[in-house]
This record gives sequence, structure tokens and C-alpha cells, in this order.
Amino acid sequence: MKVTATPSERSTVILEVEVTPERVRAAVDEAVHHQAQRVRLPGFRPGKAPRPMLERALGIDRSDPARPDPIYDDARDHLYRRSVIEAIREKADLDILELPSAPEWIAFSELSGATWKASFPLRPSVTLGDYAGFGFTPEIEEVTDEKVTQVLDQLRDQQASLAPVEGRAAQSGDYVVIGFSGTRNGEPVEGAQAERFPLIIGAERMIPGFEDQLIGLAEGAEKSFDITFPADYGQEELAGQEVSFAVTLRELRERRLPELDDDFAASLGAYASLDALRTEIRGRLERNALDRARHEFADKIIEYAAANATVEPSDHLVEREVEVMVDELKVRLAEQGIGLPEYLEATERDESKLREEMREGAEHRVKVLLVLGAVADAEKVEVPEADIEAEVARGRAANADNQRLVEYLGSPRGRSYIRSTLRRTRTVEGIIDRWIAAHPEFSNVQHSESQPQAAEVGA
Repeated sequence: MKVTATPSERSTVILEVEVTPERVRAAVDEAVHHQAQRVRLPGFRPGKAPRPMLERALGIDRSDPARPDPIYDDARDHLYRRSVIEAIREKADLDILELPSAPEWIAFSELSGATWKASFPLRPSVTLGDYAGFGFTPEIEEVTDEKVTQVLDQLRDQQASLAPVEGRAAQSGDYVVIGFSGTRNGEPVEGAQAERFPLIIGAERMIPGFEDQLIGLAEGAEKSFDITFPADYGQEELAGQEVSFAVTLRELRERRLPELDDDFAASLGAYASLDALRTEIRGRLERNALDRARHEFADKIIEYAAANATVEPSDHLVEREVEVMVDELKVRLAEQGIGLPEYLEATERDESKLREEMREGAEHRVKVLLVLGAVADAEKVEVPEADIEAEVARGRAANADNQRLVEYLGSPRGRSYIRSTLRRTRTVEGIIDRWIAAHPEFSNVQHSESQPQAAEVGA
């Protein structure tokens, strides 16, 4: 058997394999035996019918290339599956990622032999550039008094209560309950009636202009007004049409925030005073800022390494990453109770367009993963089996109710994924730690798992 390898574009190689006539005849004999086992011919036991009679029974006419030829099809399949393994072994220096399901047959003859060729995706070679000599630094967001006050305001807003309004009319931000009915040309508009409809004035839940008409009304007051629906309104029969509304303001309430004092702090947890609560909030914001700075710093290092490296991801890897991205999208949609078909319909796309849109991002993700793998090789980063076992155990404990995920984590594929993920993470962390050792002024930018964990305020 002769194997010729020709490099091709986008990290692929074309293998052309020539097989001897003897091997072709052996494959055909095997195919004849298999077909004879399936075809019943009068007067012959299964597998014993002569080849000419079997070919006539199968309707084979080799003078007409368009006619079906199950014997040669079977023989080609057997011959390819055996010879492709031998070809891969002979070209062991090629890091082939996947075997094509079928080749292109250039020749197939019992007299002169056979030749096939196929394109094989290779693991792309990565030429690293600089990945550790970056000039940027971690950017740590400053925690100011204003940001602490913003968190306090959010906490007060979460603890706000609704109270009846006294001595004034409705204004923006008030909570109201209204009754309303809408008519057009004197006829009721379907869906434009309600007895008790709650809303917050200014939240823009209603059509533009409707909520503005409620400002200045007292509780129990009635008002009539006309509103023109937007030209792009979802109900075509109302788009651009004027509708008359009659509204009664049945309830008027305002949101009242708790006083910002020691009692408020105590209501959120074991805080001796408002100052103690401020101190806790500031500490949490500072920890979050450091954690965010390290993660963003790591992302910039990864992008820096990828930008300086030379690599051309194969179409095979890119398509595989597109599949991953589609699966990730399905999971996110499922968490919201939405199926992929409904999402595609809502966004006016089909799946082929979605995949095409994902392709650029998938190619970048593949490049980043390949570059990180090459950096890990250069840094000689290894992941001990004990660390993989510990990660598998953690994953199983955290997902005990998901049997499929538990099985995946313990499978060779799952363990390989864990190993690769840990290796890439430790590679980047090692670069960061080395950089911080040379820049001690940033020693507070720690690993997130090294930072003390604080209880959430108000939990």
C-alpha cells in the first residue's frame, strides 16, 4: 500500500492511498460472501451461490456506472475502513483529529488495484509570539463613598413599603390601581378594558402618553382622554389609530423608603450600627473590585497571547465549536422556557443563518483554546491525576441530581475536558502570579478562591 500526504489549506492534509489488486480482490470476495448470505437463490444454500448468478440476482451491470453495485459498494467500504487505519499508522507524525466517513474513489479495479483520497483535519500548529511581556496592568475600580451610598439606596429600595397617599394628587413613580375602558368610533376596543389594573406611573407599561394622563389625578377621580396608538403597534387594527379612554383612579399609593439609620442596618443583619453596615458594604465592593480586576486582567492576557500567535483553525474544529455554541444557546433558552424554534422565529432567522453568525466567534474561541494549549506546553504545566479526581468529586457532589452530567464527569471525555480546563486556567494563573511577583504593588490582586468570602448584605 502506498500513502501520499499533501498539505492542504486550513490545517488539513490530503491522503491519497493506493491499494494492490490482491487486496481489492480479497475485499470483493468478502463482499460477495456477505451479499450471498443475504440473497436467497433457489437451489443454493446461503452464501454458496456462484458469483455470476449472485450479480445477476442483484441487477449488477458494470458496463453501466449508474447502475447500483452493492458488491463493489460493500468491498469499497471494507477496504477503506481497513486501509485508512494503516494509512494513519504509516503517517504517525500527522496529528489527525477525525477520520472521514467515506473517501473519494479515484480507481477501483480487481485487475489494477484501487486508489482513494480524502481530506483529514489536523490539529493546527501554533506559532507562539510574546505572551508574557504585556505592558498593561490590572485596572482596579476605586470604591468611593458614592458607590457605597448607591448600594445603601438599593437596599432601602428593596425594603420600601407602599403607603396611602394623603394630601396630594398622583405623580410619576406612584403605584396606582386603575379601571379603564377604550373605545374607537363609539365601539369598545377588544382587550382595552380592566376593572382593577395595577401599574407604576412612569414605568411605561402602557402605550406612550397613557400614563402621563394619570399625573394630577386624586384617588377616586375620573378622566377621559384620547390616545393615538404607535404606527408600529403589534395589533395591526390599532396601529396609528386614535382610541378614547375613560379612566378611574381607584387606589393611589407611594413607595416609602426606610430611614437610613442604625435601626435600618440592624434590620439587615447583625450590624451594630449604620457605620458597621457601611464598612461591610465597602469591604464587599473592594473584594469584588479586586476579583473583577484579576479576571479582566486574565482575559486581556489571553487576548494578548492570541493576538501575537499564528494559528489557522481547521474548519472541522470551528464547526465543532459552533455545535458547542448552539448547545449553550439551547441551555440558556431552556432556562427561560423557550425552545430554539421559537427563538429563531422571534429573531427572524433560520438555524443555518444562526450558525453562520456564530462562526466568527467560534473561530476566535478555537484559536484562543489552541493558543492557551501551546502556552501550557511552553510553560510545562501539568495537572496531577489527584486534582482531576478532586474536581470530578466536586462536580458529582454539586450535580448529584443530574445523572447524565455525573456520568459525563467520570467518562474519559469528561475527564479530558476537566484536565484541559484546569490546565488552561493554571497556565494563565501562573503567568499572573509571576507578573505580580515582579510588580508587588499589585499583590492585592489575588486568586478569587484565595479571597475571604463575605455573607451577602441583607441575605
